[in-house]
Amino acid sequence: MIRVKRVYAPYEETDGLRILVDRLWPRGLTKEKAHVDLWMKEIAPSDSLRREFHHQSNRWEEFRKRYHRELAHKGDLVEKIRQIEREKGVVTLLFASRDEARNNAVALLQFLTSPE
Repeated sequence: MIRVKRVYAPYEETDGLRILVDRLWPRGLTKEKAHVDLWMKEIAPSDSLRREFHHQSNRWEEFRKRYHRELAHKGDLVEKIRQIEREKGVVTLLFASRDEARNNAVALLQFLTSPE
């Protein structure tokens, strides 16, 4: 099972292995408080795509499509997350965005769970 959660939300034992999937470290959060097991900044959207989207909800669909195209070229990183899920059972993708419905972790989850 792969889930998404805001990195600022309280840590829970049921989170399983926690993977931060943002390119930048969350503001004001220490590594201890974040409870991040793995930081996969390489799987985050490119800087140019991140800046273009800048969490504007009217650009969500375009962002998601373009990020999925980027993810198609990051097969080794995508497979690493799938492998961790197989080994650990539960993986929580962590993100810092305030928008809990439209962010790179949600788009990544959609990519991971879509039929290939």
